[in-house]
Amino acid sequence: MKLERLISIIYKLLNHEVLSASTLAEEFQVSPRTIYRDIDVICAAGFPVVSHQGLKGGYGMMDGYKMDKSLLGSYDVDSLITVLSSLSTVFEDARAQGTIERLQTIGPEHQTSSLSVDLETRRTEPDALPHLRKGITDHQVVRFDYINTKNEHTPRHLEPVRLHFKYRNWYVYGFCQTRQDYREFRLSRMMNVQLTSVHFQPHLDLPQETVLSDPSWQDQVSDVVFRVNPEALAEAMDHFQQADKQFHEDGSMTMRIPVHQPLQAKWLWSFLLSLGSGAEVLEPIELRDILKEQLRNALKLYEEV
Repeated sequence: MKLERLISIIYKLLNHEVLSASTLAEEFQVSPRTIYRDIDVICAAGFPVVSHQGLKGGYGMMDGYKMDKSLLGSYDVDSLITVLSSLSTVFEDARAQGTIERLQTIGPEHQTSSLSVDLETRRTEPDALPHLRKGITDHQVVRFDYINTKNEHTPRHLEPVRLHFKYRNWYVYGFCQTRQDYREFRLSRMMNVQLTSVHFQPHLDLPQETVLSDPSWQDQVSDVVFRVNPEALAEAMDHFQQADKQFHEDGSMTMRIPVHQPLQAKWLWSFLLSLGSGAEVLEPIELRDILKEQLRNALKLYEEV
């Protein structure tokens, strides 16, 4: 603990002009006397710490002293700081913030970042990500309520292994004690996420995550073709960036996307219906019939009684 504190103090002094002993003592939850001893140790190690007197006095590094920047280039440092800053905000991770401060000491001064990362968390409960992260690092079981793709509401107990950010959503992968198997859960469908006091031993037989590894999966992929009107182009292109696109003289566009079992892909139905009159499915014909049935059922909810 003392070594970690000494290293952190060194990097803080490198990143700030002057820091008082009381400020450092408050941050590290030690007495000012302990900070004085730490400064003596840092000076003995060869770091040029300078003491500043007065009302705004404290400790700082000698002007011009910087750590060696040869290990990482400015582009690498800038990118790492940007990504870590986003992660430290999402997870409220003090360790990530400490890493950022260390990286800043070898980064270029007064340089505007050329990269920005915003890991969207509005679709999750405020404490879900920090709880899951702590569950992973401390091997604690996490309890939550889950709504699956069949709209079934079930309580789950999970031994979390890792978090993913993909397809613009957060997912957690781990061993589900309820189902006695490894599962992946989408955080937007998780409610009442709580850390339990139960600890677990990491499984040695952790399987490789193979998405749709069944060879027969490819045989169940079909192309879905739909025409998008000009007023819905931006939304459709945001959702299907990799689709084959063909523009037409009237400003509309035909999109072609491969979909696994499109006649069972409710996520696809929901998106196409959300475009309203902005999109028309051309193929497969069966999907047109499904969407028409969905629209008829929706209209029944708004019929006059």
